[in-house]
Formats: sequence, structure tokens, C-alpha cells
Amino acid sequence: MDEPPPSSPPLPKPLFESSYVTAMSHFYRGELGRIMAWRARLDTTTTWAITSTTTIFTVAFTVRDVPHIIFFFNIAIVWIMLWIEARRYRFYDAFRARVRMLEAHFLVPVVMENRGMLQGEWKKLVCEDLLLPSFKISAFEAVGRRLKRNYSFIFLIILTAWVTKIFMHAKLPIQGFRSFYDALAVGGFPKWLVALIFIGTLVTVIAINIYIAKKSAGEISEFGTHRSMWRI
Repeated sequence: MDEPPPSSPPLPKPLFESSYVTAMSHFYRGELGRIMAWRARLDTTTTWAITSTTTIFTVAFTVRDVPHIIFFFNIAIVWIMLWIEARRYRFYDAFRARVRMLEAHFLVPVVMENRGMLQGEWKKLVCEDLLLPSFKISAFEAVGRRLKRNYSFIFLIILTAWVTKIFMHAKLPIQGFRSFYDALAVGGFPKWLVALIFIGTLVTVIAINIYIAKKSAGEISEFGTHRSMWRI
């Protein structure tokens, strides 16, 4: 008598329901596309700041009669661009927080095939943020991060060009600090006001950079715990 064929072992239970994985995958893809769109907008404002600075440099050093106070307007334009970019960065950071939440609490357990790694009330936090979106950092921290990443170099270049313009196109030869200080006066701007704008800009940029370096965690760690494992 023929023996019955051996029964096949039961299929392993999937780690997640397929409908849940599909929905979360589309959600992750959508949030990733959103932060990439906001990331592109950050590059746009930086380009505006660089373009306006380049244009002003061309005019200032090409036309001798252009007063050096033009760099004050250059600084004002760059501050405006920085403020616009910081506002855009707050939106980028808010949506990036959702992506990081999905990566840490959904993708990692899927890759590790370990449902036990789903810890905390991350689903509740994501749902609350979908219902009532909120910024994750303050406006000042956003300004500090963008200043540290890009705009510090732009401001330093402008200040350097400002000093260069004064030395190159001064009406009287500059032979010391006193003559340099006298050369700051231009048009209706007294020399003390020009000096205050120059020093105030430099001190503000340095102070914000120091504060952000000490108080802010930053977008991403420079050196991770397992960084050496990724070397090729």
C-alpha cells in the first residue's frame, strides 16, 4: 500500500501584513519626495545669494566711483536670503523628521526581520504630526544651521571684499588705522555707523556659529559609532 506523501511544512507567518507594508512604503516614498522638493528650494535661495553677491562684486570693483557702502546692501540682501532659506529649512526639517521616524521604526525592523524592535509610540507620534503638523526646530536654530552650512562663507567673503574696496578706491592714501577709519565715511553714512555695521555683522556671524555648534545637535553626526564599517 502506497504511503501518503509527506505534508509540506507550514509557511512561516509574514512579519507584517502585505497591505500594511504596501501602505507604509507609499507613505515613505511620498514623504521622501516631499523633503527632496524642499531640499531643492534651499539650493535656490543659496544660488540667489551667491548670484546677487557676484553681481555687486562686479559693479563695485569695475566702477571706481561706486561707493563701498554698496556692500552694506549686499549684506542686507544676503540676510534676507538667509531668512527665507531658514524658513524653508524649517519645513524641510519637519518633513525629514517623519522620514527619519519611518526609517528608524519601520525600515530597520523590516531589514532586521525583527518585529520586537518596534518600540515606543512612534505610530501615535506620526499620526499626531499628520493631523497637526508642527516645526521641530526654532527659527533661530534654522538660521544658525543654514548660516553654519553656507552663509558664513558668503558673509566673510563680502566683508573681505568691503575692506579691499576701501583700500583700492580710497580718495586719500590709507597709511594707518586712523586713515582707514576716516575712509569709512561715505555719502550720508558717518564712519562710526559704517564701522558698527561691519563689526556687528562679523560678531553676529561668529556668535551664532559658536552658539549653534554648542547647543544644536545638527542634521547628522559627523562620525557615527560604526562609521568604519562603511569604508570601502
